[in-house]
Amino acid sequence: MTLKIYGIAASRAVRTLWCAEELGLPYEHIKLSFNDPAIKEPGFLALNPNGAIPVIDDNGVVVFESLAINLYLAERYGAGGLGPAGFEEEAHILQWTFWAASEIESQTRIWFQHTVYLPEAERRPEAVAGAMETIGKKLAIAEQVFAGREWLVAGRFTVADLNLAVVLARLKELGGDAYPNVSAWHARCMARPAAQRAMELRAQAMRAAG
Repeated sequence: MTLKIYGIAASRAVRTLWCAEELGLPYEHIKLSFNDPAIKEPGFLALNPNGAIPVIDDNGVVVFESLAINLYLAERYGAGGLGPAGFEEEAHILQWTFWAASEIESQTRIWFQHTVYLPEAERRPEAVAGAMETIGKKLAIAEQVFAGREWLVAGRFTVADLNLAVVLARLKELGGDAYPNVSAWHARCMARPAAQRAMELRAQAMRAAG
């Protein structure tokens, strides 16, 4: 069997597509949208009871939540490379992934909702301002981290970098120009061939959606 990745590339599934491309894994891409009725049907809910994308089925190992999927794939197929070599590296990869999810993505979601997603009448400028203030504080921390290293863990590109980079996909819009070390690190991540392939899949999906 082949790894199955459920979710269009114009969604958080692009994170998993990047990870699979980075690892050189063959996969079947099942292009379900976040508003596709199929994701609320029993067959899909058996894979992800949340009725959301992405989700993977890796020869019977089913995982949902994009960052968790990436951690799983990197550890299973990229140990010592994209994934950890030993417990210390694993701890630091988990540390930065959880930091990305809890400290950054929670705020970027607020920013996105109140600048792009919600109807203009429902957007709250104060929510945007609060999110941007918090994001700025977190980027200042990352700026110090990247003053002394190119990558987050073990001196090489790992799934920790991938997971943080995708959470910061809109870095420039989030004020990233004020943080040159973070911006340079993010550019290194996004310049990787696997990232470029995943982003092209995303662009294709967006064009197809009109």
